[in-house]
Amino acid sequence: MAPGTAARAEHLRDGGLGGSEFIKAVDSGALPQVAFYKPQGNLNEHAGYADVLDGDRHIADLIAHLQRARNGLTMVVIVTYDENGGFWDHVAPPKGDRWGPGLRIPALIVSPFAKRGVVDHTLYDTTSILSLITKRFALADAAGRATPQRGDSSQR
Repeated sequence: MAPGTAARAEHLRDGGLGGSEFIKAVDSGALPQVAFYKPQGNLNEHAGYADVLDGDRHIADLIAHLQRARNGLTMVVIVTYDENGGFWDHVAPPKGDRWGPGLRIPALIVSPFAKRGVVDHTLYDTTSILSLITKRFALADAAGRATPQRGDSSQR
């Protein structure tokens, strides 16, 4: 996905100002079965230059569009953050390398398949998202991704 490569041109799209192009794709049913979205700088809630309230409003609007989409009743939306240690977290993130092993707390799961009102305290790492996609679409594990062994919490 490096800049200037064919893979980047084929797979990465500009979400548009305020996510307008992404939202158009949602509303028209043009999203692929798996899509990742990162808000532009002033909406990404990063400490120091972005406003948390504007970011929250943006994500809430985006989720509302996703829920109204044709496949809104069968999708899973995962909202997570990359705060490198959890600037806004209410507890310290799990220990690991410089980037930590896990999703910033909180990660939100929005789906008709999610348990309502449940707070899950299980430790996961960012490959948990890839694991979900891999299992859902019966894909081979990505090269370099270790498959956790049952009961091995260090690999979650």
